[in-house]
Amino acid sequence: MARGQYHVYVIEMDDRVWNSAKFRRCNPDYVVGKPFVYVGMTGLDPDTRFDKHKAGIQANKFVTDFGLQLLPALYEHLNPMPRETAKKLEVELAIQLQAKGYGVWQG
Repeated sequence: MARGQYHVYVIEMDDRVWNSAKFRRCNPDYVVGKPFVYVGMTGLDPDTRFDKHKAGIQANKFVTDFGLQLLPALYEHLNPMPRETAKKLEVELAIQLQAKGYGVWQG
């Protein structure tokens, strides 16, 4: 797949996600007031992928339960890209946001 057809995306999650002990354990350096986000990658349009998460189709439970909206300002400039690049960038973007104090769950 020479042309980039994959996307990374970021979904804002409701503050109630912080009530999950599992989420808190994975975000020991969370800075109060920063957003809670889910970072993923997809071969679909990010809007379509968000809708699938919310419908419970191949979904992450945190996004199904707490997903609010896409945050395109954090990822649009990166897309589209080849699959292997998206796999790496998904992890890198999650790490970058966590380093800025965000509460992050990565797909």
